[in-house]
Amino acid sequence: MQTRNVSAIFKKELRSYFASPVGYVFIIFYLLVSNGFFFFIADFFRAGQASMRGYFGTLPWIFLFFVPAISMRLWAEEKKVGTLEILLTMPLRETEVVIGKFLGAFAFLAITLALTITLPLSIHYLGRPDMGVILGCYCGALLLGAAYLAIGLLISSLTESQVVAFIVSVAAIFFLLALGAAPVYLNSLGPLVHICEYLSLKSHFDNITRGVIDSRDVVYYLSVVTLFLYLNVKNIESRKWR
Repeated sequence: MQTRNVSAIFKKELRSYFASPVGYVFIIFYLLVSNGFFFFIADFFRAGQASMRGYFGTLPWIFLFFVPAISMRLWAEEKKVGTLEILLTMPLRETEVVIGKFLGAFAFLAITLALTITLPLSIHYLGRPDMGVILGCYCGALLLGAAYLAIGLLISSLTESQVVAFIVSVAAIFFLLALGAAPVYLNSLGPLVHICEYLSLKSHFDNITRGVIDSRDVVYYLSVVTLFLYLNVKNIESRKWR
């Protein structure tokens, strides 16, 4: 795998988000939803505490709709406009293209998340929050977002409709989130409870928001990203052979 090729795809994908007003509208809407309602209106002033726990508590559900909106176009648009065939005939390995697209989308998500820096700054001005915990939660948010993106990227490669890619991605991610609530309903099924807890995207993020970044949670998210990117590569390879 050549870093130069990955970098070229990465830059192309990242530029595409800012090539039209859509990327800017997405960022503004995300900031309004996450910063405005879910934090200051719904949690901060009601709780009266200098903490971002409420914000990060709702983040998996906010990401549920926003991250698939980032990933839905990555492959579906290539198929719809007919540029996928051109891309596959270029001297690029499938792994390079998949990783480049993933990194471009991840960079856009990271930029969007970084723009919420006004939240911890405001809290620091109003109180004395544990900035170490907040920083750890941001790292967890990036890991969570990376997992969402990898899932959405694979699903986008399975269809040429961005709408279908969005809906299926939301459904798939919701299923993996909902597994965290499974113990409530499966408390009589023994080992299944622990399996559901481990497979849940949310349970690992909840561990991080408690202030401790456990290596097991990091390994879990990296494993999810690796698995879905690998499946994405295999799907693109099979399409190339067809």
